[in-house]
Amino acid sequence: MYDLTVIIPTFNEEANIRNIVMAVDAVFYEHSIHGRILVVDDNSSDGTISIVNELKGTKENVEILIREKDHGLSQSVAEGFSHAVSDVFIVIDADFSHPPVLIPWMYEEIRNGNDIVIGSRYMEGGGIRKWPLKRRVISIGATFLGRLLFPDITDPVSGFFAIRKEVVDNAPLKPRGYKILLEVLGKGTWKKEKEIPFEFVDRETGASKLKIKTIIEYAWQVLDISLYSFTHHKSAAWREWTKVFKFGIVGISGIFVNMGVLYYLKEYVGLYYLIAGFLAIELAILNNFIWNDLWTFRQAYSLKLSSTWHRLILFHAVSAGGLVINMGILYLFTSVFGVYYLLSNLIGILIGFIWNFFVNRRITWIRP
Repeated sequence: MYDLTVIIPTFNEEANIRNIVMAVDAVFYEHSIHGRILVVDDNSSDGTISIVNELKGTKENVEILIREKDHGLSQSVAEGFSHAVSDVFIVIDADFSHPPVLIPWMYEEIRNGNDIVIGSRYMEGGGIRKWPLKRRVISIGATFLGRLLFPDITDPVSGFFAIRKEVVDNAPLKPRGYKILLEVLGKGTWKKEKEIPFEFVDRETGASKLKIKTIIEYAWQVLDISLYSFTHHKSAAWREWTKVFKFGIVGISGIFVNMGVLYYLKEYVGLYYLIAGFLAIELAILNNFIWNDLWTFRQAYSLKLSSTWHRLILFHAVSAGGLVINMGILYLFTSVFGVYYLLSNLIGILIGFIWNFFVNRRITWIRP
């Protein structure tokens, strides 16, 4: 029984495979890790398979699994999960985009009680080198979609990660494209995760296999995980959706406060509609903060680390953006387009809701 299995998905990696296998094995030796290297190959047409078979002859901890159909990086990693003979898996690319020297750190964090350990390009200390603009844009778009489901994770689409075996045991994974980690996060069984920073370095040799269609496949993957979470309420994605729903319910209560106060101050007090709208928005902000703090984000980590006044100040700062949006739409639609002021105000509230949730989720109630 091995301590861990390092899974290396490959396709035509003859320029890199020998070096990456030797590097991983050297890390095992240096840190006294009883580890196995599992190369999962998509039936390469170059010398990748023969090189691995040659290495097997001298290293008993090297194994290769050749896949002859349903090719793809995510499919290869998922099949590697089912063939690995250890309680911990680490996924790493063959082209040295991911530094093997971090394997011991990842393994140690798993042993410390984390279910998933993610190598992050986007947290402090991480980064990306030698990436063309197109790949950066695709990655930013993919990361944004992933963080809609897992906002506490800075790099939910990383290809460099470690997991416990039980995370994916019996998980109904539908691996497609290149973002297998998101599938694991969305459908695996886990509670505690940790990110460690690393600098992603684009491949020195071999050809990149990233295609534009990847972002389309990925969007469908995000949708599939969302639908899955609606019927599997123990999933991590569902935990985030519950916050969205609660935030929405609180927002609806704020609409009643806002609309009621606006109507009362304009129709009965006689205030100018913009002044009445400003006061109504401020009372709605206070209403929303109180309920979100006590209900929506009651268990947020930040509640233990900051005072109520601190969170209130942050909430107001974020809501200032929503206020500008709301007041701008109220003025534009009512004074310029002649829309009834209550309808203009409602449109502004709905657009402001989108701003308020996503920004507050990352500033006011965010896990440190």
